[in-house]
Amino acid sequence: MAEAADFQGMTPSPARRWMRRTGALLAGAPLLAGLLQLPTAAPTQAAVQDSVKAASGSGTVAVAVDSLTPSAPSDGDTLTVSGTVTNTGKQAVTDAQVDLRLGGALNTRSAIDRVAGRSNYQQGVDGIPVGGKYVKEFSKLTPGVSQRFSISVPVDKLDLGEDGVYEFAVSLSGETSARPWDQVLGIQRTFLPWQPDEADPKTRTTVMWPLISTAHMTAQTGSDESQTPVFRDDDLAKEIAPGGRLEQLVSLGKDLDVTWVIDPDLLASVDAMTESYRVQGEGDATTAGTHQGLAKQWLADLQEAVQDKEVVALPFGDPDLASLAHNGTNVTGSLSHLKEATEAAVVTVDSILHVEPTTDFAWPVNGAVDPSIVKVATSAGADKVIARSDSLEERGGLPYTPSAARPIGGGTTAVVTDARMSTLFQGNLTRASSSTLAVQRFLAQSLALNLQTGNQRSIVVAPQRMPTASQARAMAEAVTALQDGTWSQSQDLTAAATAKPDSAATTQVPPVSKYPASLRDQELPRSAFRQIATTQDKLDKFKVILTNQDRVVTPFGRAMNREMSTSWRGRPAEVADYRNGVEAYVDSLAGQVTLIDKSETKLSGRSATIPVTVQNNLVQGVEHLVLRLTSSSPRRLEIGGERFYEQRVAVSGGHSQTVKFTTSAQANGQATVVAQLYTEDGQKYGAPVTFDVKVTEFTATVMLVIGGGFLLLVLAGFRMYTQRKRAAARAAEEDGAEETGEADGDPENPEDPEDRLTPEDLLKDESRTGAREEAPEQPSDPTPDTAAESADPSGTGERVDR
Repeated sequence: MAEAADFQGMTPSPARRWMRRTGALLAGAPLLAGLLQLPTAAPTQAAVQDSVKAASGSGTVAVAVDSLTPSAPSDGDTLTVSGTVTNTGKQAVTDAQVDLRLGGALNTRSAIDRVAGRSNYQQGVDGIPVGGKYVKEFSKLTPGVSQRFSISVPVDKLDLGEDGVYEFAVSLSGETSARPWDQVLGIQRTFLPWQPDEADPKTRTTVMWPLISTAHMTAQTGSDESQTPVFRDDDLAKEIAPGGRLEQLVSLGKDLDVTWVIDPDLLASVDAMTESYRVQGEGDATTAGTHQGLAKQWLADLQEAVQDKEVVALPFGDPDLASLAHNGTNVTGSLSHLKEATEAAVVTVDSILHVEPTTDFAWPVNGAVDPSIVKVATSAGADKVIARSDSLEERGGLPYTPSAARPIGGGTTAVVTDARMSTLFQGNLTRASSSTLAVQRFLAQSLALNLQTGNQRSIVVAPQRMPTASQARAMAEAVTALQDGTWSQSQDLTAAATAKPDSAATTQVPPVSKYPASLRDQELPRSAFRQIATTQDKLDKFKVILTNQDRVVTPFGRAMNREMSTSWRGRPAEVADYRNGVEAYVDSLAGQVTLIDKSETKLSGRSATIPVTVQNNLVQGVEHLVLRLTSSSPRRLEIGGERFYEQRVAVSGGHSQTVKFTTSAQANGQATVVAQLYTEDGQKYGAPVTFDVKVTEFTATVMLVIGGGFLLLVLAGFRMYTQRKRAAARAAEEDGAEETGEADGDPENPEDPEDRLTPEDLLKDESRTGAREEAPEQPSDPTPDTAAESADPSGTGERVDR
């Protein structure tokens, strides 16, 4: 970032301080005149020797500044510096003394960076000791042992000059047996902001306060009415517990004038924890979640904290805009997920926090932008992109830091955050010394920025997305000191974005080639977006058959938003497992609606019905399904008079339905039949069921054989009847009825036509008399030429209805 070489537009220091400095200079004038008359060679040689001695042992003792209060002192304050000194060498340090050193004013922001980057002590650069009684002495420092110190000095004793940022250091000097002379053995540099009077103008400062976490919820829900959610783990409970990262952000942020930047997925996840929830375990096992009380308390605290504060809602799940722009735009449907995530954000925040959020802002990772990222970021309705000054750099030699708002074309505003101030609270800040240094450097950069010019500017600070608890505490300390200071005033993000832009500031978005390689290496690959598209396609085919689509559309939609989350950066294996789990779950649900397998079916006759069963193991009913039965050999077996036939299917949850298809056989043999479910729009649903139908139809030859056998049976009965009549006639003749017999009979026709009864008459006669006598078997009786029909099953196949 460009900046002034010197502080421009500085206000003069109060008259009393000016007079005090002038008096000190006049008092030292005689001494200075005497020194000028001394030989010049000798002091120069002595100075070189002193410098060598002073620097020879630098780094032997580690100096840590654990606290510096007040962070930005004013007239009348007493500055207290506390910390530790630790002998890291192998020899004891004797005659040790801790000194406070005040250096000169640092006129530029880059000068602050240079001081922070120095390590060893440098004679004549690191300021002179305050001295006097404002020291801490140790007779001996044992190797490996730490000693605490605390020094308090009135600010008036520091002889601070004009308003500005002063280099401030704590050093330890002493002797060792190897180097028995007084020398600086360790030093820790920091900064002292000095602005005792109210600045005019003040910098308008916006601090973004992020509430973002990783993805915790899965796509799975219970089969109960409330759809009990299933979590990947129970780590979210640790974050919202007292002392946890998210608990600290809420408890610290409620007392700050900040703009809350929230991922709605976090709110939805904690809200789900307030009721019954499950946590994944080993395999498919889940355990009951037990942190409902923590979740309720955290949400209550957050609701109180955000009242009357600006809340910016990111798209649901905080999608990775850069990954989407570079790898996802060529995959169908990817941008639609971003739009859905934006729409879900408003509903989620409003329903849980009871505040109306703004969704006008898009926040790419680390504020790194290029034209493709800007295009994607604004595709879902946002018209403001949060960039960072190390991405949208000043290249016109502007001698100060311009305001955050930059019009970049197309009605889009880039809100450029200050890179120096935004990146100070990273790394391990669990040690008090690290936290104190970060706070002082933050305040120094802010004051240096304010003193650059007499024009008022709007500055935005955007820390990392997921600060740790220690980082959050350091941030809160710095923001508190800034808000209590004299050179800055708070402003929300919308006001900063709509402030009048600096006409001299750059508005040129860097090309795609300038996007940092380190960030590109962490992006979601194109294969990830293809898998998301595949999962969406499966969900689309599945949901059309459901009677209550919301039970699956909502949890799966939010899960796919989480698959695109920025939080997956640097965790490729974990996000792959998450994507696979979501896709596998939609497959398992769709597989709950299926066809029951069938074995071989036998068809004995010209027509029959074939049953096919649809099983629904879901808790809700399914409809809008069509079951199609297709014959692979329609010349042998027709279904509904055609090659295939369809019937609509609707099955209640947890039930099955059997659908019957009328078939007709055209020839003997085996035909393969395929049963397949379809959606009403003609898309196949699920796997087909294939089975064989064996046709065993009665042919004309078989019918002739059966008819001939029946005819023989009738003739045999007729012959038996005539034989019985003849026997009766002979018996009557023997009893003396020969005359009657001779009168009735015809010698040439032994049987009268009236006595010739038909088989039907014979059957009627037997029915009336009840006489069913079996005729003795005759040698000439024909034997059947076909076997009797068996009543046993014809095979192992499935028998159909006729």
